[in-house]
Amino acid sequence: MRRIVLVGLVLFAATVAVAAASTGGLPNIGKPSMKTQPVYRGYYDHHIDTYLITDVSSKAQATAMHVNYSAELKAVKGLPEQYFVRGRAAKGQLTIFGSEPGEKDYNPLWEEVWVTWKKGVKPVLIGQDNQIDSLKKKGKLTEKDAHIVLNAPILKVGKSG
Repeated sequence: MRRIVLVGLVLFAATVAVAAASTGGLPNIGKPSMKTQPVYRGYYDHHIDTYLITDVSSKAQATAMHVNYSAELKAVKGLPEQYFVRGRAAKGQLTIFGSEPGEKDYNPLWEEVWVTWKKGVKPVLIGQDNQIDSLKKKGKLTEKDAHIVLNAPILKVGKSG
């Protein structure tokens, strides 16, 4: 009898372990519901990724974008950069990511960097962060760390053309 109880307990423990493993060990997070959220598009290596903005460390941007303000985000350092062209821009210009899912340095948190074309320079479409570095070295544009951190996970990686 003792052996049957022990075998029963082992089987019960194994069943619980398999059940936990099959659900990824997640806690009860409830049933998902489908809600509409605004999504944005941005370039990474000349293809377009889709992303969502949920939080930002700037009160003004949080208000303007109707997202959460989080002062704590500002303290996070060592993040990949997300570039925003300010002022004049080429037709079709979107934000430019410094990384994307699948890259070793991808993080859904981004250091916001503002890119501005210098006076007299005709803007070209920027589709890659390395392109920004090259144009900066040629004296065609400037970069400025905005000291703003965005929580903007990339939801869909586009295909390289």
